[in-house]
Amino acid sequence: MIWTAGFRTGVLSPYEQLQFSEPRGFADQTVRQVLHLAGGGEAFRVRLTNRYGRTPLTMAAATVAVGGQRVALTVDGVERHVIPAGEEAVSDPVDIPVAAGTDLVLSLYLPEPTGLATHSHKPAEVARIARGNHVTSPVMMGAEQVEARFYLAGVDVLAPRDTAVAVAFGDSWFEGVGTTTSANRRSVDVLNRRLKRGWVVNQGIAGNRLLRDGVGEHGLARFDRDVLSIPALTHVLVHFGINDLGLPVMLGEPAVTADALVEGFRALADRAHDAGLRIVAATIGPFAGAGPEISTPAGLATRREVNDWIRTTDVFDAVFDVASAVADPHAPDHIHPALDSGDGMHLNDRGAEAMADAVNLDALAL
Repeated sequence: MIWTAGFRTGVLSPYEQLQFSEPRGFADQTVRQVLHLAGGGEAFRVRLTNRYGRTPLTMAAATVAVGGQRVALTVDGVERHVIPAGEEAVSDPVDIPVAAGTDLVLSLYLPEPTGLATHSHKPAEVARIARGNHVTSPVMMGAEQVEARFYLAGVDVLAPRDTAVAVAFGDSWFEGVGTTTSANRRSVDVLNRRLKRGWVVNQGIAGNRLLRDGVGEHGLARFDRDVLSIPALTHVLVHFGINDLGLPVMLGEPAVTADALVEGFRALADRAHDAGLRIVAATIGPFAGAGPEISTPAGLATRREVNDWIRTTDVFDAVFDVASAVADPHAPDHIHPALDSGDGMHLNDRGAEAMADAVNLDALAL
């Protein structure tokens, strides 16, 4: 047996939270979160994080509910645990078998002021927040609901040694922005339901870029932590580019060139191959409907140039042509209206399904 990733989520710093979502910290509050497992095993453990915290994080109590059971979650045998600023903690194993598609419900009681939270800002899932300690309460009456995850880096599962795991590494088109919240209809969820063996864990971060920091560390910078750290990994799927092309318009930064993106993709492929992984790249999805604050004629021309290169290069082990799968055939720089979430740059549930269906399962061997 081997511990490997059954669930992962990319996290952001307090600075990024201030820039791109509502600032958030906690004191004498319980935070309850649903964790949808990509894969299962004979036991599991939870990865908690204070990676970007500026002060120690005190977790006075924690429980996890699964399959009608609610059990205390401990670290080093105790319920109360302090995670120093900049560090992470792994819970003690919970000896309850879990299957792919299982929802764990994690409740954390945070008794002391936390400062701004390390978090995931667009996970297509809600956290429930209530005053006081409710880690053993079946229902948190009157709880506030926010779309975010807090202090959570992932869940490990104890799986057979021959388990094969892939990681979806990229932006909001993996994380699931635009899909129905709390319904597990992200492209990665749909892809997992197609697989016969193994699974794909989701390391998409909405707003993330391949080449520049901004919403999270850029893809090349976070590759080691968010990809190479996963045991039993065999493949990495990548979707980057929309934010590299669109965010400079919004932020007043210099435009990214096609050559720079191509070199970034080459570097990503080299690092995957050096680690013995197969890399499967997506073409850059259409985003002309996002409007002039994101989409420009020059940026769309760069997207087309880079996509032509992705489709024809031998740098990757395989390609899935998301751009063609979800484009409006009459206006291919736009998402097809039936697949558009409504903002012109994210996929709805049907679009996420089309993205997942664009992946050739033979390329994954999962």
